Amino acid sequence: MLELAVWFNLCCFVIHTTQLICSPLYFMSRKWFYYYIRYTKEQFGILMTSITQWFTPTLIRVSGDESVRGQLQQTKDGRLVTHFPNRIILIANHQIYTEWLYLWWIAYTSKMHGAIYILLKESLKYIPMLGPAMMFYGFVFMSRNWAKDKSRMGHRMRLLSERYPESQRLDPMWLLIFPEGTNLSANTRRKSKAWADKSGSKDFEHLVIPRSTGMLYCIQQLRGTVDWIYDCTIAYEGIQRDQYAQDFFTIRSTFLQGRPPKSVNMYWRRFKVADIPTEDPKAFEAWIMGQWEQKEELIEYFYQSGRFPADRAEANNLIPDGKPARSDSGKGYIETAVKLGSVWEISQIFLFLLSIGVLSFFLAKLYYLVAYGSIHGGRTEIG
Repeated sequence: MLELAVWFNLCCFVIHTTQLICSPLYFMSRKWFYYYIRYTKEQFGILMTSITQWFTPTLIRVSGDESVRGQLQQTKDGRLVTHFPNRIILIANHQIYTEWLYLWWIAYTSKMHGAIYILLKESLKYIPMLGPAMMFYGFVFMSRNWAKDKSRMGHRMRLLSERYPESQRLDPMWLLIFPEGTNLSANTRRKSKAWADKSGSKDFEHLVIPRSTGMLYCIQQLRGTVDWIYDCTIAYEGIQRDQYAQDFFTIRSTFLQGRPPKSVNMYWRRFKVADIPTEDPKAFEAWIMGQWEQKEELIEYFYQSGRFPADRAEANNLIPDGKPARSDSGKGYIETAVKLGSVWEISQIFLFLLSIGVLSFFLAKLYYLVAYGSIHGGRTEIG
């Protein structure tokens, strides 16, 4: 606990200080300001990857359907490498509070950990040091008041869809959205069922009914700048169908008590934005509900077999009693762990401040030598 607390707080202090030092660039050059913010976002991605690797290691099992075939690969030393585009909307079901950490790591495996943007609860921006840092990152804080949230979201989406005048280039962007709006728990399941009963919509056993308004607005605002939506279905080993992962894998148990999930299981799919009905809110709501119905099937498959299918076709290959029709003995998915590509990447967190410190030292030394020399008739002594 002590080692983790010292490492985390030291790095957060360094990263936030780097943000504050480069903040005047906002009024001088927005392009360079956003470049340095992406740099500090990469620093935080490296920090969280190192913490997970050193303090809370866990098995990550990754698979996907044919739409992501060839985009999930494993290096000789066992690390996951993903080949996802540099501009995507990323959606996922939400079971525990630390899921953003594992998805940020996925961005790291695509070298996009400096381009991630997350929709968060508004209360998180009041966390000391972390809250202001996330505001620098351009994260969108949601109050669950659409009249208030729409303007905030609209401002951020406009910035994310701006092109540089000289090149018409778009910045890399991974926009992470949890359409359920909250994590799965006994309380949220009761509310979800109550809403399903009231609205006459389908309810789920393993999920919360997704909210379509915010996600639809994001897609509409980013139209023409994003081609793909990537969907991740997440489940955790050791959780029974009548239990909730958030009751077992809290921030406290994971980071302070050394009890991370035994395995984090991910199943990936992707959808072409052009094929999604974004012009009609009702049609879009039906589309997102259809995707959640498939997620429900995937998680049910996970409860029955202990893993996600190696291919989407396998998810449809069920015998009449609902049990998995076959097991492919581990073929078709990747077993890996959250891991840095090189321990030297840690130096990126401290490089900027060290450079500023060294430069400041030599400038101070030069000033002293010049001032000392002028006082003594231009003669200077070194040593």
